[in-house]
Amino acid sequence: MERKTKITVEDGKQELVITREFDLPLELLFTAYSEPEIIEQWMDNEVVHHESKKYGSWQFRKKDKDGNVVFSANGVYHAFVPNEKITRTFEMDNTHFPPQLEFFTFESLTKDTSRLIMHVIYKSAALRDEMVKMGMHWGINMAHDRLQEILTKTTK
Repeated sequence: MERKTKITVEDGKQELVITREFDLPLELLFTAYSEPEIIEQWMDNEVVHHESKKYGSWQFRKKDKDGNVVFSANGVYHAFVPNEKITRTFEMDNTHFPPQLEFFTFESLTKDTSRLIMHVIYKSAALRDEMVKMGMHWGINMAHDRLQEILTKTTK
């Protein structure tokens, strides 16, 4: 199966770039990153806290069937311009990974298609490589495929 989300990883750099084109209008794609109810659906995480604004903060978590938290992450928005860009920190709780800086750029391609470009910066190239080896390609493709599927249903 073709991976529609592309991840560009250059040797020795502490960053990577994630690119995906969606069959969704720009405004709808942006809501997938700004509306807690939609975020929960495609990310399969609970949105504990979410302030969609500059200097707002966010927190996501996932629990197992017994109610134990198996994933928790949080961050702060440094830029939040609807339908254009989001700049945020991303920090996973209870891991050795330090916060990463994420720049999201949203682009309209046609009235019905759009592109997301995510530029992610890690503290070091080694930490970036470790994150990639943990299955990032698989996870982000699965999440983006689910995002496309869920939002396509809302437009029909």
